Amino acid sequence: MSEEKIIKKVEDEDIEITLLLEAIYLKYGYDFRNYSNAHMKRRIKRRILEEGLKNISEMQHKVIYDKEFFKVLLSDFSINVTEMFRDPSFYKAFRKSVIPILKTYPFIRIWHAGCSTGEEVYSMAILLKEEGLYERSQIYATDFNNIVLQKAREGIYPIENIKYYTHNYQQAGGNASFSEYYIANYDSVILDQSLKKKITFADHNLVTDGVFGEMHVIICRNVLIYFNRELQNNVIKLFSDSLSNGCFLCLGSKESIKFSSSSDNFEDVIESEKIYRKKYIV
Repeated sequence: MSEEKIIKKVEDEDIEITLLLEAIYLKYGYDFRNYSNAHMKRRIKRRILEEGLKNISEMQHKVIYDKEFFKVLLSDFSINVTEMFRDPSFYKAFRKSVIPILKTYPFIRIWHAGCSTGEEVYSMAILLKEEGLYERSQIYATDFNNIVLQKAREGIYPIENIKYYTHNYQQAGGNASFSEYYIANYDSVILDQSLKKKITFADHNLVTDGVFGEMHVIICRNVLIYFNRELQNNVIKLFSDSLSNGCFLCLGSKESIKFSSSSDNFEDVIESEKIYRKKYIV
C-alpha cells in the first residue's frame, strides 16, 4: 500500500471514529468525543475484531440499533486498570505528607473520581483506618460505568491477586497484616465489610457532570491520560472547583496540572507523586 493510500485510510478511520462517537453522544448521552484518539481507536478496533464486524461504520449502525451491544462497548471504553495500593510510593507519600494535615480537620471528605472496580478506594479506606481517621471520613467513589461500580460495591477480588496486593500494601507503609482486611473464599477474597461503612459509590461522569461537593481530597489517578488536552483542562478545572481551599488533588504518575488553565490554583506538595494542594483563593 502506498504512503498516500495509508494516509487516506487513517484519515477515513478518524472520520468514522468521529461519527461513531457523535452517534453515541446523540443516542445515549455518553460523551467520548474528547477522549484520546489513540485510546479510542485501540478499543474500537479490538471490539470490531471480537465481534467480526467489517468496519467502524458497521459498528456505528450496531451501536444505534442494539442497546446491549452499546453496553458492551461502554465497558470497552471504561478505564478499568487498577489494583490495591497501586504505586505504593504514592500511598507512602500520602501517609507522610497529607495525613498529618487531614488530622487537623474535624471531618474529611474524599472523592475517588473514576474509581473503576474499587481497589484503590479500599486501599485508601485501609490507610485511613490505620491512621485513626476512618470514622471521621466520608469517601465518595464515582465512575460512569455501573458495571464496574457494582463490582466495587461488592468488594470481591480474585485470590490470585492477593500476593501482589500484599506486597503493594507492605511497600506502601502498611502497619498491620494485610490478611486482616479480607476473608478468603475459594478462588476469591471478600474485603472486610467494615471498610464499606464510610464509602458511598455513585454514578458520576467527569465529562458531562458538574462539581462534586467541597472536598478535602480528590484522587483521580491514571484517568486523565486517556483524555485529550481540552478535556484534561476541563476536568482539572472541575477538580479545582470541587476542592476546598488548602486541600489536595492527587493524580497519576504520568499526569500533571502543569499545562492546565487552573495550574495557578495549585502548589506542589510532592511533584514526583503528583500530589498538589489548592491555594487559598479568596
